[in-house]
Amino acid sequence: METPIRIHLADDHQVLINGMRTLLNAVPYFNVVGFSLKGTVLYEEVTNNSTDILVLDISMPEKDGIEVLKEFAKKGYPCKVIVLSAYDDVKIVQEVMKLGASGYLTKQCACENIVEAIQTVNKNEEYFCDQVREKIFSSATKNNAKLNKTKLELDFQLSNREIEIITLIALEYSGKEISDQLFISTNTVETHRKNIMKKLKAKNMVGLVKFALKHNLINP
Repeated sequence: METPIRIHLADDHQVLINGMRTLLNAVPYFNVVGFSLKGTVLYEEVTNNSTDILVLDISMPEKDGIEVLKEFAKKGYPCKVIVLSAYDDVKIVQEVMKLGASGYLTKQCACENIVEAIQTVNKNEEYFCDQVREKIFSSATKNNAKLNKTKLELDFQLSNREIEIITLIALEYSGKEISDQLFISTNTVETHRKNIMKKLKAKNMVGLVKFALKHNLINP
């Protein structure tokens, strides 16, 4: 039997809260224990009701989501946080993750992905909806991979395609997701992965993630 996950919702739209509460309470081991329409007393509320996961709208009145996360970071996180936003701006995503959030969903994909997001974050993993992950990947490849391309090609004999695949693996894309993103077959992805492991002398996927972080292909 699954251990109940205690969830608190914070959004300034009562209609959205009502809809999400109905959706989440339909999952057997989800328990929506509270909700907030303002961010001013969120820390006290989630502490008092022993929240496991807070779903936090970035645009809360009086104290917005960024300010709430800063308060959490200062006082110590009382629970895990999934940020909900109307925007998929990579800079905002990076800011909230640096402040300690565990996940990021756009409101366009919230209904479709919120259950999976909560399940993932509850396992101490990070979660981004596909729309956000694609933005992160695009930003990473444009701002980092292109700058490092010549050095990586010379030092490690990596092709541009292999650099793209390393970046996607580090961003936790599956083989199928990589094939869809790059319009290549899963067999081709697996061939590239094996060649990359051999070139980098990496023993496992963790080694590829460490390589991506070390060479600024993704942001920590």
